[in-house]
Amino acid sequence: MKGLRWCYTRLPSQAEDDLSGKEGEEEEDEKEEAVPAPEDPVEPQLVEASQVMGASEIRQLSLHLPPRVTGHSWSLAFCTSRDGFSLRSLYRRMEGHSGPVLLVLRDQDGQMFGAFSSSALRLSKGFYGTGETFLFSFSPQLKVFKWTGNNSFFVKGDLDSLMMGSGSGQFGLWLDGDLYRGGSHPCATFNNEVLARQEQFCIMELEAWALS
Repeated sequence: MKGLRWCYTRLPSQAEDDLSGKEGEEEEDEKEEAVPAPEDPVEPQLVEASQVMGASEIRQLSLHLPPRVTGHSWSLAFCTSRDGFSLRSLYRRMEGHSGPVLLVLRDQDGQMFGAFSSSALRLSKGFYGTGETFLFSFSPQLKVFKWTGNNSFFVKGDLDSLMMGSGSGQFGLWLDGDLYRGGSHPCATFNNEVLARQEQFCIMELEAWALS
């Protein structure tokens, strides 16, 4: 037995275990206090109140916007209650804006829907925009229809109509030159449902928000 050596490890007492546990809990508490829990994305700041969207709708839509617009204030570039029911007026109010736009409207049934455009709405000879563009509808829960990658028919602006999304001769969303009537059909660009309760609708209120 002379050649054997024994190593003894002193085990902590119950009291030391309790103390160590409390210290560990205190350290964890301190860490939790030092590192704030993840918060929801910054809620958008609207320069003025919306007549179409409420706080809940604004918050829900903000979660689907591209990161590059996070933290930017929303400026009401156009609204029918202030600027009249005219697509040409909408184009004029868009002049000077180059960044993304949130288009939201309410129809005769009280349905709220619209589109996010990656760039300002304008007259164009062909379709423009990027895959950030999407359509949405509150029916009553928010449904977002993102780009499918099937085509690049995002936005096209004519004097007498505004179109967003297309395929097989149908438009995901289109508005007439008077911003009075519009339509919505399933389209290949976004694989969307009909945004309104009916394929044809009348516009009661429309807003275009510049997000830059």
